[in-house]
Amino acid sequence: MDENESQRVVDALRERGVPAHVERPGVGQFGVRVNLLDGREAIWDTDGTAGLEAQVMRNGVLVGFVPHIPGSEDFTEAQVVDAIARTDYDQPVARQRSTAPPPAPPLPREGGFLRRFMNGFRTES
Repeated sequence: MDENESQRVVDALRERGVPAHVERPGVGQFGVRVNLLDGREAIWDTDGTAGLEAQVMRNGVLVGFVPHIPGSEDFTEAQVVDAIARTDYDQPVARQRSTAPPPAPPLPREGGFLRRFMNGFRTES
């Protein structure tokens, strides 16, 4: 994922009430971090591979993972958002639910003034 794609995926997830953030693990690397209710974090797609997968971390320790989702290398952004929203993290090896849970109230977009400044004060859709 590049930075702009990560930001669009995060924005779409936050509109669904998913507490997602842009993950920046290194220089030029971007992904999506989803904060889970029990203190864990799912770190999606920061390794530069074509497919979609995630590591589930707690305090910097790997406690689970989401295996490669078959066909995800050809997903659109909407399909990536849906796949992340449908993931059930209750087991160490997470699985995809057949349907996404009902959306929660939307969360505000991150970035505020700095985001507007970096985007040249263009109106965001």
